Amino acid sequence: MIDKIALTLLIVGGLNWGSIGLFRFDIVAWIFGSQAAIGSRIVYALVGLAALWCVSLLFRPTSEAVAENNR
Repeated sequence: MIDKIALTLLIVGGLNWGSIGLFRFDIVAWIFGSQAAIGSRIVYALVGLAALWCVSLLFRPTSEAVAENNR
């Protein structure tokens, strides 16, 4: 469940960065009024924490690898 939440937050962050890169438009700052608004800062912090969590996904064995080891 935490993995799915983290991936969802990373998608939100990726879409936001894409809009900044392509259109110079920060969706999160627009929703909350500014980049300095507490809501924006919370979203940015959650996306950052989600990214740290997802680093662990790179080092976890896949379900296929686990199934092969159990044979």
